[in-house]
Amino acid sequence: MSELTPPIYETEALIGEDIDAYLELHQHKSMLRFITCGSVDDGKSTLIGRLLYDSKMIFEDQLASLEADSKKLGTQGQEIDFALLVDGLAAEREQGITIDVAYRFFATEKRKFIVADTPGHEQYTRNMVTGASTADLAVILIDARQGILTQTRRHSYLAHLLGIQHIVLAVNKMDLVDYDQARFDEIVSQYRDFADGLGMKAFTAIPLSGLAGDNVTQNSDNMAWYQGSALLPHLESVELQQEAAQAASFAMPVQWVNRPNLDFRGFSGLIATGRVAPGDAIRVVPSGKNSTIKSIVTMAKDGTEQRLDEAVAGQSVTLTLDTEIDCSRGDIIATADNPPAVADRFEATLIWMDEEALLPGRSYEMKIGTQTVAASVQTPKYQVNVNTMEHLATKTLELNAIGVVEISTTQKISFAPYAENRALGSFVLIDKMSNATVAAGLLHFSLRRADNIHWQATDIDRNAHAQLKNQKPLLLWFTGLSGSGKSTIANELEKILHTMNRHTFLLDGDNVRHGLNKDLGFTDADRVENIRRIGEVSKLMVDAGLIVLSAFISPFRAERDMVREMLPEGEFIEIFVDTPLEVAEQRDVKGLYKKARAGELKNFTGIDSPYEPPLNPDIRVNTAQMSAQEAAQHIVNQLFGL
Repeated sequence: MSELTPPIYETEALIGEDIDAYLELHQHKSMLRFITCGSVDDGKSTLIGRLLYDSKMIFEDQLASLEADSKKLGTQGQEIDFALLVDGLAAEREQGITIDVAYRFFATEKRKFIVADTPGHEQYTRNMVTGASTADLAVILIDARQGILTQTRRHSYLAHLLGIQHIVLAVNKMDLVDYDQARFDEIVSQYRDFADGLGMKAFTAIPLSGLAGDNVTQNSDNMAWYQGSALLPHLESVELQQEAAQAASFAMPVQWVNRPNLDFRGFSGLIATGRVAPGDAIRVVPSGKNSTIKSIVTMAKDGTEQRLDEAVAGQSVTLTLDTEIDCSRGDIIATADNPPAVADRFEATLIWMDEEALLPGRSYEMKIGTQTVAASVQTPKYQVNVNTMEHLATKTLELNAIGVVEISTTQKISFAPYAENRALGSFVLIDKMSNATVAAGLLHFSLRRADNIHWQATDIDRNAHAQLKNQKPLLLWFTGLSGSGKSTIANELEKILHTMNRHTFLLDGDNVRHGLNKDLGFTDADRVENIRRIGEVSKLMVDAGLIVLSAFISPFRAERDMVREMLPEGEFIEIFVDTPLEVAEQRDVKGLYKKARAGELKNFTGIDSPYEPPLNPDIRVNTAQMSAQEAAQHIVNQLFGL
């Protein structure tokens, strides 16, 4: 093997001579974001260490202190021992630091780089997705001795799924197979068969040794049979995602409305795709209002306002319009003749990232661009087996599972298919209670019925119904353990309301399961669907002007909050029948606790299925301390201020 020498830097002398000139030159280099992924022990840390060392890496902490102590990185450079560097990266893995994504920064004469070092363990697939979500290129490592493994397929599938256009198949540790071309060709052939099944159009295969440095920064004499590019020159030459984004139609999600004074009203955000210039015709979606770009404003380095003749994807700017139109955070300003679509039902690929499985029907928070809406996921159409690409039937998605689902949102959102626009087609789902990100998703298309089904307006609305009954419609939602007294109290309360000439209707959990919900069991998913249906029925009855009393265990806070969100503020009253488990179990009117304790009744709330008590109920009653009649009267007093 010929001796490898680091690239020669004509700008290196600038570091010691003129730090401002160096930083200015460094700032205008293009930047490639890429990830390294693959199975455990494929040599990711060693390869990254070799890239950093042979590229004369400038670490992030050195960049931070560069201006204060530029002589430290003068023309002599700072020698970094390669073995020490690799040992440091390996130590991070031993300490579990790179269970999360570890980001490295380095630069060459031609380009700057951000490399996301993602963990190889299957249980941390979600971390790989995080790193891949903004990457232009993926380096998928394979140990030449081991060949293609499950994680090779999983990470390749995810990289392709996430729209990464450039795939490098880095067949590593070639020094351990005596630089055998036949072994390299065998691995590439097997991977090509797999890639064809994925629909991956092309990939670049490079034989290398991260430890020895073969084919990392320049071609190695040990593999003279390989005529392609070494890894680093390839990284320096690939087309950036940003360049492709700038060629697309203009779209900018609005992050905030900037109005420092009455004479200025601008809309600020990061341009997702395309180019924009003053005079361009635009449309705001989802409202559909049209206008024209008046000016493009940004801040210069000295803090003064700067006006641009053009702005492109990747720039954060403030746009002003020549007319006053309604536009706010979450809206998208787009080219007038090709704006994003608007819909509220979609097909999407979902990558589940939470320890707790997906609960179909549960309301999650969906963040797409700068838009945030409530969304629910239906039972998955299928789950993908990443080894065989087989579509498997499933009722939920577990940690790291990938499936195709239907998603509905509570209001229409602006979007583009992920295959066309990564920025406007990707989203995350957030658990409303824990605030944890539970899934990442890629939108395919809107469902046709979202366009074909429209709300039919009627002349007699909910206010007319309420006025006729001379009452404020309410949903009184009783929640508590089985045997806490919900149905009994609700029945007593309805009798009192009846004597007060109130128009009411009582929905009881057991009664509803005899008809509307007789097809549902008591799994967590079925409980979610049970409450969703009851919520919709209760909403219709409240729209009819009724005071509805719904008595259901409703064990999960998320579903109770989902029902609350269906109604106008102040019309959902959560009543917590706060009875200790031991008291409810002593009563055991239906004998259910006894069966649950004996293992004869599965998924019983309070025993082997959780109950999440309200954190801040509107009304609380305790039937261990008051009778059903007293509890009902207490609720009346709270409702009507008696």
